[in-house]
Amino acid sequence: MSTTTSRPGAPTVVLVHGAFADSSSWNGVVARLLAAGVAVKAVPNPLRGIAEDAAYVASAFQQTQGPVLAVGHSYGGAVITNAASRADNVVGLVYVAAFAPDEGETLMDIEGNSKDSVLTSALVPVQYPTASGTEAEFLIDPAKFRDAFAADVAPEDAAVMAVTQRPASSLAFSTPTTDPAWKKLPSWAAVATGDKAAGSDWCSTWPNAPAPRSPGPRPHTSSWSPSRSSSPTSSCRPSTPSPAEPSLRSLISQVLLTAPVASS
Repeated sequence: MSTTTSRPGAPTVVLVHGAFADSSSWNGVVARLLAAGVAVKAVPNPLRGIAEDAAYVASAFQQTQGPVLAVGHSYGGAVITNAASRADNVVGLVYVAAFAPDEGETLMDIEGNSKDSVLTSALVPVQYPTASGTEAEFLIDPAKFRDAFAADVAPEDAAVMAVTQRPASSLAFSTPTTDPAWKKLPSWAAVATGDKAAGSDWCSTWPNAPAPRSPGPRPHTSSWSPSRSSSPTSSCRPSTPSPAEPSLRSLISQVLLTAPVASS
């Protein structure tokens, strides 16, 4: 877990990666935030299912001194949606090409309704042992990895990512969300309009979410490609229960300016 020291009273940006990845996928974002003097921490996501992953990430939030701005990429968005409701120091949420499920909704529901995502057809099921037997987990077919998941990453880098990808438990896709935090906290999103993994049409499923702004054909892996800033990302702000403080809005702006350039 990488971290920096926060300024007194300033939120720490806590980055949560998605499926088939690890915390190093945020390296480009971390570098830019550090250069801007922003306190940041990258939390490893266990990828064992919504319930277990949210409990782990909520614990990381709670053990972070001071307020937290939670940022999730891809499946990490579903995790922060569930985890932030369990930590009393989270002050806002940012979704980067990420899922934001509603109460009782699963990622299978979202992926099944998406017209943009091709991820399901690229997944390969395997098994892993549990205390009570076995459970299914999924990898992305290496032959389909770049097209489905990392379209703006150089082919040689995508090949390495395909080999080093971390599998995600089937429980990540089948477990329903409970008490979604975006209904209670100020929340923003960067929507990759060329996203073939999460799909870009999830934004329309957020109640009262305004139309995306500055559309651009960004794919899913923005966190791996910090130098590719020519293709913009849409910004979508979901329904927010109360206005964010000016200092929080400023920090969120910094994250959105950094993260879409580093994660598609």
